[in-house]
Amino acid sequence: MSRPVVAIVGRPNVGKSTLFNALAGDKISIVQDTPGVTRDRIYADVSWLNYNFTIVDTGGIEPESNDIILKSMREQAEIAIETADVIVFITDVRQGLVDADGKVADMLRRSHKPVVLVVNKVDSFEKFMPDVYEFYNLGIGDPVPISAASQLGIGDMLDIVVGYFDESSLEENEDERPRIAIIGKPNVGKSSIINKLLGEDRVIVSDIAGTTRDAIDTTITRNGTEYVFIDTAGLRRKNKIKEEIERYSIIRTVSAVERCNVAVLVIDAVEGVTEQDAKIAGIAHERGKGMIIAVNKWDAIEKDDKTIYKFTNEIREKLAYMPYAELIFISAETGQRLPKLFEVIDSVIENHSLRIATGVVNEIMAEAVALNPPPTDKGKRLRLYYITQVAVKPPTFVIFVNDKELMHFSYTRYIENKIREAFGFRGTPLKFLIRERKEK
Repeated sequence: MSRPVVAIVGRPNVGKSTLFNALAGDKISIVQDTPGVTRDRIYADVSWLNYNFTIVDTGGIEPESNDIILKSMREQAEIAIETADVIVFITDVRQGLVDADGKVADMLRRSHKPVVLVVNKVDSFEKFMPDVYEFYNLGIGDPVPISAASQLGIGDMLDIVVGYFDESSLEENEDERPRIAIIGKPNVGKSSIINKLLGEDRVIVSDIAGTTRDAIDTTITRNGTEYVFIDTAGLRRKNKIKEEIERYSIIRTVSAVERCNVAVLVIDAVEGVTEQDAKIAGIAHERGKGMIIAVNKWDAIEKDDKTIYKFTNEIREKLAYMPYAELIFISAETGQRLPKLFEVIDSVIENHSLRIATGVVNEIMAEAVALNPPPTDKGKRLRLYYITQVAVKPPTFVIFVNDKELMHFSYTRYIENKIREAFGFRGTPLKFLIRERKEK
C-alpha cells in the first residue's frame, strides 16, 4: 500500500519549511528569511496516530511571477498539488490576508483535493486569534492557527490532515500479488522492459528522458501467476534537470518502492553504474525491499570472456552496501534473458518472506561464536545469549546480548554472513535488532 502524500504549499516565506522540519523532526529544508530559498521539493516520512504518510515541502507559489525561478517553483508546487492526497495551505498571520493568497486558494480549489487551511506564526492565540478570522474570507474552510517555530497547534492540524485519509487504506486489504517496482534513471529502458514482457506497447517509450511521469501499474500473468509491475518516472541528477516535473519523480519512486515487494534497479550497460544509480538503489535498500539489479542494453556492448566479470565487480564495488542484490544481464530490445527475470523475482520474493526456526538460527549463532569469539572492550567481553527471527519482508532478527555497546556493527555483519552462508537469503536485506538482557 502506498503512503498518502501530503503537500505543504503557500506563498514564499510563510513558514512552509519551518513546518516541514517540525514534522520531519530534522532540519531537512533550508530555512532562511529570503523568499524562494526552498526551490526543490523535499520529502520526509511522518507518523501520526498510527497513520504513516509522506510530506512534501514545495517552493513558494507566486501566482503571477515571470521570474524564472519563481515560475519554476510554481510549476513544482502544481505537480505536488496534482500528486498529493491532502494539501496543507499555509498563510501568515503577521502579513495578513494578501491578494496572492486568494490566487493560491483559487488554484487549490480547482484541484478538487482536500485542503487544510493553516494560519502560521500565531505565537499567542489570545493576541492573534482576531486576525486569524480574516482568513475565512478565502472560502476554503476553517483556518487552523499554528506556530511552526514554537510548535503550537501542530497536533490539531495533523488530526485534521489524517482525517482525510482513506480509512480502507489503514485496514490494508492485502493484495497478495507480487509487486515489482522498476526503478532507475531516465532512459535506461524501464518502460521497454515492461512492454517486452507484456508483448504490447502499454507504456510510452521514447528517447526523451523522463517520458514516464507517473508510476504506472501493469499486470502481467506468467505460468498462472499474476505480477504487478510498477513503472516509475526516471530519476536523474539534479544538475541535469531540464524540466521541473522530473524533480518530482523522486517522490513517485519513493511511493512505488513503498508499494512493492521487490525493486528492480535498471542500469544502462553502455553507461555503466553511476552515483545516481547508487542513490536510487538506496531508496529500496533503506525500506528493506527485495533487490534485483538488471543491467539492460547488454546486447549493445562489445564483450569478451571477462566483460561480465568486470561489470559484476564494478557494480558490487559501487553498490557495496547491498552485496545481497541479485544481478541479471538483459536486453529489452532483443528480449535476451528476460524470461529469467521472473525466476529471479520468484526466488527473491521467497527469500524476502523466509522464516528460520529459532533452534536452527541459534545453532548457527553458537557455531559462529565458537569459530570467532566476540571482542572484549576494557576487559569486558560481549556475550550473545539468544537470537530469534521476529519478522519477514525483510527477515528481521533480534539478538539478545549482555551489553549492546559492545556489539560492533562488524560483528553483527559477521553473524549475518554466517546466516546467509546457511540460508542464502539472496536478493533480500536482513535486519538485526540488538537488545540487552542483564546477566543473572
